Amino acid sequence: MSLSKKSLTISVLPDYPPEIGRWLWGLEDVRRTLLDKVAGLTQEELDRKLEGHSSTIGSLLYHIALIEVDWLYAEVLMMEPDSEIEAWFPIPHRDRQGQLSQVYGEDLERHTQRLAAVRGDLLERFRMVDLEDWRHPRELPDYEVTPEWVIYHLIEHEAHHRGQIAQMVHELRK
Repeated sequence: MSLSKKSLTISVLPDYPPEIGRWLWGLEDVRRTLLDKVAGLTQEELDRKLEGHSSTIGSLLYHIALIEVDWLYAEVLMMEPDSEIEAWFPIPHRDRQGQLSQVYGEDLERHTQRLAAVRGDLLERFRMVDLEDWRHPRELPDYEVTPEWVIYHLIEHEAHHRGQIAQMVHELRK
């Protein structure tokens, strides 16, 4: 009896220097597993605020995309996003109390389109990053940061929220 074995390896995203391509592959892998977790969610599930959670799944998906844009533009590119990217974010990031804004009424297709548009923009802009720039710190008023660290942080951030979303999906489907 032959069971197929999983291959647990890291690949290199094509068309990038190998070191950068491995990190970007990791970023893409987290996104793939996030999308697997939310596949098939209904509007009610996206918009339902569960006891013990401060945000809806839809709000977390919006937040993940918004943070990716913010780190790409503010820290790596040090410029404002173009109007095409800004158009994906009509709702402010936080409410008056400093909590994540709640995003209601956007269907799963809209959320996945936003995530894809933001990721496509990030991957395209990182095609211009070489190893020297990858490790070149950007000087900001309160800290310095490299594109390498930004990608690490985005992986960590999305993985954290993927876990929250997985827990919420589990609670919704009990």
